Amino acid sequence: MDWLYPFSLMVGLILFFMGVGLPVAFAFFVTNIIALFLFFGGSVGVSQMISNFSAAVGTFALAPLPLFLIMGSLFFRSGLGDGVMHALDLCIGSLRARLSYVVLAAGAVFSALSGSSLANTGMMGSLMVPEMLNRGYKPKMAFGPILGAGSLAVIIPPSSLGVLLGSLAQIDVGALLIAGALPGLLLACMFAGLIFVQTLIDPEAAPQYDMAPVPLLAKIRAVSVNVVPMGVIIFLVVGTIILGIATPTESAALGCLGVVLLLFAYRRFSFRLVWDSLDDAMKVTGMTFLIISASTTFSQVFAFSGASNGFINYLLSMNPGPYLFLFLMVVTVLILGAFMDQVSMMLITLPLFIPIAHTMHFDPVWFGLILLLSYEVGFTTPPFGLLLFVMLGVAPQGTTLKTVAFSALPFIACTLLLIVLIVAFPQIALFLPNLFN
Repeated sequence: MDWLYPFSLMVGLILFFMGVGLPVAFAFFVTNIIALFLFFGGSVGVSQMISNFSAAVGTFALAPLPLFLIMGSLFFRSGLGDGVMHALDLCIGSLRARLSYVVLAAGAVFSALSGSSLANTGMMGSLMVPEMLNRGYKPKMAFGPILGAGSLAVIIPPSSLGVLLGSLAQIDVGALLIAGALPGLLLACMFAGLIFVQTLIDPEAAPQYDMAPVPLLAKIRAVSVNVVPMGVIIFLVVGTIILGIATPTESAALGCLGVVLLLFAYRRFSFRLVWDSLDDAMKVTGMTFLIISASTTFSQVFAFSGASNGFINYLLSMNPGPYLFLFLMVVTVLILGAFMDQVSMMLITLPLFIPIAHTMHFDPVWFGLILLLSYEVGFTTPPFGLLLFVMLGVAPQGTTLKTVAFSALPFIACTLLLIVLIVAFPQIALFLPNLFN
């Protein structure tokens, strides 16, 4: 049990520093420095950590991350999403819970244009929550679909979290992004089925009201003007990867170019918009790269101290079997998701999970997608799910965390059901990567 001391020390320090409010990157840096002096030769180890920084963030697999962030920021800041919502609203018509379905459809489209769950939820929440509540929707039918639709960006490509996971876990980023397309659409359909069941059980949760008939020509025009051009952007980002025309980095650059051309076409281009979008991407990318630099050293010291090998060998000696291993890993992520953000969870768990996955001979893309779905649940897990607080920020004054959290629970259950389906039927995740390999 020699591994238990470094394991307990390093994991305990990380959790302690995060618990007292230290930013994630600095919590890892302080833990690294303490561990380097204890297990890695002190100042020699610190010098090695500094020299590792450029190698940690200089990997080509991380290049799509800032480009996807720029693309999403340009899309949301320009207001292009408003037209998409309007067109979908016209097409869905007077169906009961119409606005819930509009939110869900728009969330799927926006996920393929931004890769950011926080941006999706914030935009749809600010636009749709007041309208839905004014029309008599109960909170569960207003908050729940927006939280569910917002979380789709975790797995529907281009997923910023998927790019980060693929880079850190050394999984083919292109294959991981492609793998999320089919499960993402399946999850959106499951959410639609959930909304339908909720309205059957409680018809008053989303009152039905008549709409003025919209001519078919007007619907076609709205879709042609507002949705079809976004489909071109989705093809530039997702389709080029699937068809093998472009790498994830090249597709991200094509997506940025496509959004800029749309801004010119819709006469919404401005240098101020570009500057603000670059500023958004720079802040997120800078902090992400800082975290990656710290986590790389953490993984190295964790392995050098014998903590990771000792922990893995200890678990293997119990001979629990691959599916029990997988169950325990998912449960661990779900528990951590109640207390920390997705990047923090990823940095703490991957040094432990990836060696175990290799030992169990899990397909890396399949396993990576299961982890992404588990991290997605963490976005809406009370009491600290980030999307819950985004929703509270746009909800009417007096809305409680309990109300928002209970609205999210049925959608969390759908995501957990999808994880079970992917475990039982791996081809849900692997069909597209294998088809276009």
